[in-house]
Amino acid sequence: MPTTPVIEVEGLNVTYGDFHAVQDLSFHVRRGELYALLGTNGAGKTSTLETIEGHRTATSGTVRVFGQSPADRSAVRPKMGIMLQDSGFTPDLTVAESVRLVGALTRRTDRVDRVLDVVDLTRKADTKVSQLSGGEKRRLDFATAVYGTPELVFLDEPTTGLDIQSRDDLWSTVDKMRETGTTVVLTTHYLEEAQQHADRIGLMHRGRFHREGTVAELTRTLPSVIRFGLPAPAPALPLQATREGDGRYLVETFELQKAMSALLRWAEDHGLELRDLEAGPTRLDDVFRAIGNA
Repeated sequence: MPTTPVIEVEGLNVTYGDFHAVQDLSFHVRRGELYALLGTNGAGKTSTLETIEGHRTATSGTVRVFGQSPADRSAVRPKMGIMLQDSGFTPDLTVAESVRLVGALTRRTDRVDRVLDVVDLTRKADTKVSQLSGGEKRRLDFATAVYGTPELVFLDEPTTGLDIQSRDDLWSTVDKMRETGTTVVLTTHYLEEAQQHADRIGLMHRGRFHREGTVAELTRTLPSVIRFGLPAPAPALPLQATREGDGRYLVETFELQKAMSALLRWAEDHGLELRDLEAGPTRLDDVFRAIGNA
C-alpha cells in the first residue's frame, strides 16, 4: 500500500483582505483514514477544505492531493467525491438525472441504479429534486459524492436532516468504502459521530490547529470525571470534590481507577450509597468546549 499521504498540507495560509482565516496550518491524511476536521465557528475549516478541494487558491503554503496540486482538476477531481452542506441541485432535474450529471462532470463511472439503491432512493429515481424532502436531498448529496467509489470523499455535515436509520445506513456505506481503501475527510457538529468513527481528529480554533490526535489522545488532555449524589449529612469525602448546582458531587481526576477505588471503599466503610454514580473519561465535546474557553 502506498505510504504517501492522500492529503498533504504544509504551512497553509488563507487571507481575505486583512482577515487571516487560516494561519500556518500543516497536517496530512493517510490513505484509508477517516480524518475529522472540527472547530468552532469561524475556525477556518471551510477555507481549509475549499483549498484542498480545489475551490479556493491558497494565499501561501503547499497543498497536495494524491501528490498533485488540487488546482490540477483533470488529475485530482475524478478521484474525489464531495458532499457539501448544500449541493444546489437543479430543482427540475430528476434524482437519476442529477446523479448521472454529477458523474459526467467528475468523469467517474458507475451505475446510477446501484448508487440509488445504496442510498435507498431507487423509488425516487424519476422524482424531481424540488419534490424531495430535506432528508432525501441529503441522501442524494451523499449519492453523488460516492458515485464511482472515489478514492477520497469529503463529507460536510453528512447526517444533518437524516433520521436514525438513514444515518446508520450512511455510516455503513462509509465503512464498506473504507474497507476498500477509500479515504474520508469529515466535518460535523455531531461530535459523537466523530468520536465513534474518526481515526484522527484535528481541532481548529481561530485559523490554527488547537489539538490533533486520536480520540483517546485528545480526551486524555482533560481529567476524567466522577459524579454522584450523597444523603445528608455525610462524612468528609476522601477526594477533592465540587458540589454542583443539582446537589451532586463532581470529582475530576487523571487517575480514574485509583479515585474510583478510594471512593467506593469510603462509601462501603460508611455504609453509604453513591446515588446516580457516573464515571468515565472526558468526552470529545468536553475537549471541544475547552477550545472556546482557551
